[in-house]
Amino acid sequence: MTFIPTNPVPAPARARMRPGALVMVLLGALAVLIGGGLALGGAAVAALAGLQHDGNFLNTSTERFEFDSYALTTPKVEGLRSSAGPVSLPAGIATLRLRATGVPTGRAIFIGVARQADVDAYLSSVHHTELVDVSTNPFRAGYRDVEGTSVPVPPVSERFWATSASGSGTQEIVTDLGSGSWAVVVMNADASPAGAVDLQAGFRSNLFAPIGLTLLVSALVLAIIGIPLVLAGAVGLGRGLDPGGIGGPGPVQFTAPLAGQVTGPERDFFTYPARLSGYPDPGLSRWLWLVKWFLALPHFVVLLLLWVACLVCTVAAGIVILFSGRYPRSLFTFTVGVFRWTWRVQFYASALGTDRYPPFTLASVSSFPADFQVPYPAHLGRGLVLVKWWLLALPHLLIVAGLTGAWSWTIAVGTGPGGFLRGSGVSVLSLLVLIAGCALLFSARYPRPLFDLVVGIHRWVYRVMAYVFLLRDEYPPFRLDQGPEDPRDETATGETLSTATPNAPTGGPPMPPAFPAQQPGRGPWEGT
Repeated sequence: MTFIPTNPVPAPARARMRPGALVMVLLGALAVLIGGGLALGGAAVAALAGLQHDGNFLNTSTERFEFDSYALTTPKVEGLRSSAGPVSLPAGIATLRLRATGVPTGRAIFIGVARQADVDAYLSSVHHTELVDVSTNPFRAGYRDVEGTSVPVPPVSERFWATSASGSGTQEIVTDLGSGSWAVVVMNADASPAGAVDLQAGFRSNLFAPIGLTLLVSALVLAIIGIPLVLAGAVGLGRGLDPGGIGGPGPVQFTAPLAGQVTGPERDFFTYPARLSGYPDPGLSRWLWLVKWFLALPHFVVLLLLWVACLVCTVAAGIVILFSGRYPRSLFTFTVGVFRWTWRVQFYASALGTDRYPPFTLASVSSFPADFQVPYPAHLGRGLVLVKWWLLALPHLLIVAGLTGAWSWTIAVGTGPGGFLRGSGVSVLSLLVLIAGCALLFSARYPRPLFDLVVGIHRWVYRVMAYVFLLRDEYPPFRLDQGPEDPRDETATGETLSTATPNAPTGGPPMPPAFPAQQPGRGPWEGT
């Protein structure tokens, strides 16, 4: 099969980052990010309000507490009061309910709330136990034993309790939160030593509903402000960008045949339209990879907001595709630019392929050894928008998660709620990069097979991302194409593609990669 070169098509001039458009995108993305957090918080608080309907409480699980002394007390609780105490908040703003059942159930118990000073005076010189820590999953209680020699009088005979209950079976007290320092005391009703209770706490507040509504309204306002800013800024940044990459003027163009015209084994040589490349620097530093993540922090901050903007643009583009079958070109080039920027930072900080600091730009940079290009599609399937980003992409997403997500393990070490030992580890990709970093540190060499595999995993990830973010309709291949560049820089989809290599000098004809994919012996990627 022969590809016929057409007349050179002048590439657009190097697109400059428009400061005004970039500021609009970042401010809009920040508003959307904050609004998203408020929306999640508002939904959670509104759900709590719904759980409180008909006077219900938000309850903890019932757990057993044991004491080997005359009384079990909580530490000082600020703001707890009963209806008999001083009022600082309206009733119903914050209400606490405690339920206690003696063990065995026939044992008469006492539960009461009083001011901390009165409790301290009552239990002065009395042996008692203070609850100092409670953790869940599994449940565990921490206690502090307070020595004493006195014997307390039965608690029901005291008059300082703000609210209390005593008897056999389940005892319940309900109190509002207010001013002052208070404590909860659990004892045997006859003030005898040692005991155990099953205790449950519940809380409710009339503020959940208005707080949830306020958060949701605030999130809506921020979205109304942020989304137009993001879209307007993305359109401004996307104008003039070439999704296939911006190289020197006049790169040679090739027109590939339609997919239906490619038959036989040759078809297998065509790469996915989303093309990722990365060429390792010769003589990589032994130690710089240890601090690259820190040096790249400014990029991480900007990329966080750019990815929020990218999600907004993808949703907007999906709506347009659903009705027109076309991806708005400016939003398309902006999204590809965010992918490209991200890959350059990853190539520097995580793939460890270069020591050159990544540029702050969405455009391709001919002097940087990593690039990402996606040809603009003439048409996209309207119906695919609804299913390809989740249902059709699910097999790929599982594979990508297995390669890039941290693994975890669980070991059974006994019985009961605490009978499991859980842990987690690094991802496969992170482990490969760590091995590469150690190789650089001790030998100043980046083993070629390891580099090829790391770039291949990233290539698979970016192909799936291009599909999920609606940039292409071609289904990603289940293939790990390793090495600095895709197997072949043409496509079988009928688009016109630039053959300019990412590291070709600006202003000149395309040049072969500085570090060829096939090089016998010890290549530059292995250090010197």
